[in-house]
Amino acid sequence: MGWFRAPLPPFHDHARYAVSISGPDSGAASGAGLVLGADTVLTCAHVVNDALGRHPFDMQTPGLDELHVVIRTPAGGRQRCTARVAHWIPPRAKDGGPVPHHADEWLGDLAVLRVDAPPGAAPALPDRIALRAGQEVRAWHASGRDATFADLTVKTDDGPIAYLDGAATGMAVGPGYSGGPLWALEEEAVVGLVAAHFMPPRDAATGVPQPHSPQHLIRRSWGIPWQHIEAELRAVGALEAEETAPATPDDHAFGLLTAAIDEGLRSSSERIDIAHRLAQACGVEHGGQVTPPTAEEFAAFLLRHPRALPTLTGYLRRDHPEVTDRILVAGHLSRVPRLLSSREHHELHRMLRGIDRAVLGRFAEAVRAALPLAAAFPRSETLDALIGHLESLPGDGRSDDDAPRVPALLRVLEYVGALCPPTQRASQRLWSDGVAARLGIPRSVLAERRADAHEWAHVIRKRSRVRVLVQVTGAEPGRYRLRIWCDEGTGPRQVSTDTSVAYSAREAARELLRVLESLAPAGADAERPLVEVLVDRAGLNLPVDEWDGQAPGQIVPGVLGVEFPLVVHCPELLRRHERFLPDWRRRWNLLDTGATLVVSDASLDPNRIYYELMDRLDTVRVSVDAPGDLRDRIVQICLAVGIPVVVWDRARDKDSHAVERLAEVATRELPDGVRSYRANTMLRPGEYPGRPVLAWADADRTVPRLHLTEPQESA
Repeated sequence: MGWFRAPLPPFHDHARYAVSISGPDSGAASGAGLVLGADTVLTCAHVVNDALGRHPFDMQTPGLDELHVVIRTPAGGRQRCTARVAHWIPPRAKDGGPVPHHADEWLGDLAVLRVDAPPGAAPALPDRIALRAGQEVRAWHASGRDATFADLTVKTDDGPIAYLDGAATGMAVGPGYSGGPLWALEEEAVVGLVAAHFMPPRDAATGVPQPHSPQHLIRRSWGIPWQHIEAELRAVGALEAEETAPATPDDHAFGLLTAAIDEGLRSSSERIDIAHRLAQACGVEHGGQVTPPTAEEFAAFLLRHPRALPTLTGYLRRDHPEVTDRILVAGHLSRVPRLLSSREHHELHRMLRGIDRAVLGRFAEAVRAALPLAAAFPRSETLDALIGHLESLPGDGRSDDDAPRVPALLRVLEYVGALCPPTQRASQRLWSDGVAARLGIPRSVLAERRADAHEWAHVIRKRSRVRVLVQVTGAEPGRYRLRIWCDEGTGPRQVSTDTSVAYSAREAARELLRVLESLAPAGADAERPLVEVLVDRAGLNLPVDEWDGQAPGQIVPGVLGVEFPLVVHCPELLRRHERFLPDWRRRWNLLDTGATLVVSDASLDPNRIYYELMDRLDTVRVSVDAPGDLRDRIVQICLAVGIPVVVWDRARDKDSHAVERLAEVATRELPDGVRSYRANTMLRPGEYPGRPVLAWADADRTVPRLHLTEPQESA
């Protein structure tokens, strides 16, 4: 078994692995979950949706919304803890799209929750094995009562869905069982999760259950096999605690670690003491206090447990700095070790729970500012997924005398801390100082990154602007459906309630003006809110800026594009080819210094624009003054390859006064410059004949991702 051993469950009450999940304001359980680690719980995504009062098949990431998880403690009590979604795999149809409303089966449907549980509250991680046909399994209701156990037999195991038939007597699976573990009785291990139950048929007209017939399907449920869960979770980086294959003598990192430990920890008593502390911190059993682990056993464990190596270096840094540096260098040769130790990782999440939601809502913005040259980030918008990815990135920036560089995660947290109030910022900096000291990073190098973050925060505070986002989609001719969000700096929050209403242009303007007037009063020096119109490629020339909300008896016309800076944004084109997203973010970072391209040749082959933009990666703004069909094609090419700012005139085929006049306006000032031009068009149409359109894709601000007509994950 080796010196470092997996822990054995200290009890035989297997129902303790099942927890209860409910919403923040509800005492009733929405479903169950499986204890996955000391501070993580696995459940079904539709259980989370129900707990938050959402549609069961909602695909949108819950973000920072909180839930409640009730864990059964070893003493027999119940511990109620807050939790939030760490990894999100939404329910999806077989084609990857939304699940139909009355579907019986679907794919995905998993969520890992980060639970604020006190130490020792959760049981040890249970064994997990593949689900196989013929296994006798047990499930529990979310209430956790012992009498609620339901016994089932696995009937199929050859796909992402496993069918289960219940015993003829005892409890039947029903509402409240979803998300709970399937416990294999003979193997004493978890083999999957309960997902859904086929309920008795009902009368189509009345909804009343039909009279029982022997032909009815009786006590059949379906679950998600563990082998499929494992594949889904591994794809989103949610199984970092899983042990990898043992290291071998051929592994270069294994050899270097073995040599460093053998030469640096020669004292048996010291090696036993450090190994004992390491096993305890990593939640594993150990080989006792008499015989120390061999250097090979020590090295193998460091390459199995993701947080063992950083935890060990925390113990060694003070007394064995050279050994610590050798271990860190060797660890970089393996993909297993993570950046943070177990304690640092726990303290990070505790610290993040105390940070204002307004700041956490700008976490992605801080990432893009701190790491402008980093590769693409995972699609998942959860904070845990982003932190997990950041841990895997190397250090960047500058350092003197070949000193270790500041890791990506620490640099990002400096930018997040710069947005925090002083008390929270001090806590973040103390945490960063401790991690940097363990890694051997000079204080001067970290101070340089801290100064960069402070300067960035100072600049963006000047640029911060309230905005209203509105998705406009066509209904019947001349009428539109709206979906509206407000963003006061914490990310979009949806404010529209009935998205089935079809508005005329004037009615839509009144609705938008109502939302704009409802925003919290800004300071005397605050800018007007920005109105960002989300459209598909066919709606780029929709004259939303000309819509007025004047009603009988009102004093002012209420023209949207005259009162407020109004821009259009086309997520469909921006994300059509995601390989251009890093270019888009880099171009946006150059907004104040990047180049402007003017396109006015009526005979131009549009493909030449593509070639020119690929050659000129510093281009941040394109002004298009070309005939209608050519203009629209060029505009769409620009947006698809990540040009953040595009200006054109929807009224003129060439020689646009608007395009020419707006060329004099600085790029960052264009939203207000275009608004001013529109006001002059109303005032002096002969002198200002243009109808300018400004496409504006701000890489620093979150935009709801749109899936058909439904808002999905934030981008």
